[in-house]
Amino acid sequence: MARHVVTVEDVRAVASGGELLVPLGGVLTDLAREEAARRNIRIRFADSPSPGPVPRRVVALGSDHAGFELKQSLKRHLEEWGYDVHDLGTDSPRPVDYPDFAAAVAREVAAEKAWRGIIADAVGIGSAMAANKMPGVRAALCYDQATARSSREHNDANVLTLGARMTSPEVAREIVAVWLGTEFAGGRHQRRVEKISALERSLQEDSR
Repeated sequence: MARHVVTVEDVRAVASGGELLVPLGGVLTDLAREEAARRNIRIRFADSPSPGPVPRRVVALGSDHAGFELKQSLKRHLEEWGYDVHDLGTDSPRPVDYPDFAAAVAREVAAEKAWRGIIADAVGIGSAMAANKMPGVRAALCYDQATARSSREHNDANVLTLGARMTSPEVAREIVAVWLGTEFAGGRHQRRVEKISALERSLQEDSR
């Protein structure tokens, strides 16, 4: 069961000296705890469950050798937050080719075996390119909370790519928490995402 994750941005929305209510079973990222302590914000956990069941969600996770350590770190956090993790490798820092692992994650998402996918390589660009070759995948390279939120709200991204050599583990953790916790806004954005899907279909038809 996925848990509600409180990020540093949630804490920043509370006035200094105030109180932040966390739903029962919710977890705080390390940066959120540090920010709360710095601004003297009291963290209070709810004493009753949030209404309605929370669906069990699978996150497909992969990396090349450059992203291996970040993948391992994110895996621990995802499991702590209540997600089922499909770790698709790599399983060591030995050199490998990022397209292989980006494709493995993208296939799980496209086949709806995973709710979302996350891939880490050195900079995140190559994995995004590889993942986006898979029909039905909208992979986004994100480097801060704003891009993570926008990729979900505006683009309904279902795969996140991260650059392990460009993003610290702490920042990456916050990006992942925001990205997983942000819903697609729909509305005018739905029309635009549908146009992306239509482009994809037209390219498939042209290649036949």
